[in-house]
Amino acid sequence: MLKIQNLVKRFGGLVATDHANLAVQAGDIHALIGPNGAGKTTLLHQISGTLRSNAGSITFDGRDVTHMSMHDRVRLGLARSYQITNTFRNFSVLDNVALAVQARSGSSYSFFSAARRERQIFDEALAVLERIGLAKRADDLAGSIAHGEQRQLELGIALATSPKLLVLDEPMAGMGPDESLEMVALLEALRGEVTMLLVEHDMDAVFRLADRISVLVYGRVIASGSPNEIRVSPEVRKAYLGEEATA
Repeated sequence: MLKIQNLVKRFGGLVATDHANLAVQAGDIHALIGPNGAGKTTLLHQISGTLRSNAGSITFDGRDVTHMSMHDRVRLGLARSYQITNTFRNFSVLDNVALAVQARSGSSYSFFSAARRERQIFDEALAVLERIGLAKRADDLAGSIAHGEQRQLELGIALATSPKLLVLDEPMAGMGPDESLEMVALLEALRGEVTMLLVEHDMDAVFRLADRISVLVYGRVIASGSPNEIRVSPEVRKAYLGEEATA
């Protein structure tokens, strides 16, 4: 589904990603882990098209997307969430998802009021909310719902674009234990339906969810394998996991 080869991103003299290589198989939940400052978010920006790469290539679903814009990648089925919740806080929960459905369909761009009359868009948006457990909050303002629900909403917005690949940047960030468990259950329910590339610092969630794990250190992928292979890798333990891997 996704293959990156020798991907490089420089910010002046700082090399954020250093000839990074990664392959994500269709249907997998693939976790990308590493210490703070390893370049994980930069790599996600390159994959999603937010940042242009200085070198290397990105192939998505058999197409070279290295030089494509972010919105063109979304149209091909590559959707992205962010560390910081990114929603229209003064719009309703339903309207947020409906806008994503509208953008995907290319319908009624001129006026949002016109989109509201298109029942099919809102029926589809409501179905997404039911899937993520937010149907009861459909009419609430996005800015008024709890943090964990906002993270669910952002996932719903991504799902509304009908993605083939979901790129998730710390979906459990800022969540309490119960909220994290709900998000893990939601992602597990999507297993096999959509491919996921997941950056997450919650190691319990990573080892529960991931089919494969890659470890990024100083902008390079130093290891990729099954959760068990990563757990016992001396190189990974030394670079990152430490005692967390034996807990």
